[in-house]
Amino acid sequence: MLYHNETTCRSCGSGRLEVILPFGETPLADRLLTAEQLKRPEYKAPLTLTFCPDCSLAQIVETVDPTILFYGEYPYFSSVSPSLLRHFSHSAAEILGMGRLNGDSLVVEAASNDGYMLRNFVEHGIPVLGIDPSRAPAEAAIKAGIPTMITFFGRALAQQLVAEGKRADLFLANNVLAHVADLNGFVTGIKTLLKADGMAVVEAPYVVDLIDHCEFDTIYHQHLCYFSVTALDTLFRRHGLFLNHIKRVAIHGGSLRLFIEPVEKVQESVRELLAMEAERKVNRIDYYQDFAERVRAVKKSLLEILQQIKSAGHTIVGYGAAAKATTLL
Repeated sequence: MLYHNETTCRSCGSGRLEVILPFGETPLADRLLTAEQLKRPEYKAPLTLTFCPDCSLAQIVETVDPTILFYGEYPYFSSVSPSLLRHFSHSAAEILGMGRLNGDSLVVEAASNDGYMLRNFVEHGIPVLGIDPSRAPAEAAIKAGIPTMITFFGRALAQQLVAEGKRADLFLANNVLAHVADLNGFVTGIKTLLKADGMAVVEAPYVVDLIDHCEFDTIYHQHLCYFSVTALDTLFRRHGLFLNHIKRVAIHGGSLRLFIEPVEKVQESVRELLAMEAERKVNRIDYYQDFAERVRAVKKSLLEILQQIKSAGHTIVGYGAAAKATTLL
């Protein structure tokens, strides 16, 4: 089956999901079709953005089979983006500057892709392990000398690694948490794999930036969840992990870099963001309903512009292959 609908919240299990915006049936993003494939029906699935009033998590209800979404020929290689490489090079430098890692440490990254991030630790003589289900980028990482397991990360894999004597001093997860169908299994995996004095550094797009800048084109089937600090704090605390520090970063339209530990040492950066979200009522459906109206207005305006161009006899050409274009179109 291509997809199934979730009837309960992906984080807290509440059955009270409220619809924010239905996008209708859309193609799957990141599928670069050949001329032969264009002759056949394309994969399509509904796309419905909802909100959980019990834990404040925004999420889509459709879960597309991940083996279809992140297939063997998955075309996304992180290293092709110079801006992405610079961003994560700076992130690695910040982590290395904390002085917590050495040649006896282990850095594990979920969704390690082609080794774009882990290479920074390898260069400093720190052992690493990448985990990624997409064969093409994972094999590129292996060829570059970065040990990589071609599989999904979760509770079971974490237990397997611990049984093999592997525990992480540092766990990395960049732009993957939003892709995870089993959030609680993933976070349990982090808690299981981390050493008692270990740290997880997780980056995820920030829903407040998405709403503020009307970034509706970042909503597509790979992105199952859209996180506020309120929702993240609830999720990680449920598993004995604590958001101790947060940095807002500009990548992907506005993201959060979370510093997470098994010991609670919450810094002012976290308290400030929680207070801001409470003031803006990010934990209320009303916050998202205004966004839905703005999306409808953008759609109406864009269609009018395109119709005017077409009526004037001009040709409209699209160039590029961004996943976001799937939702926009």
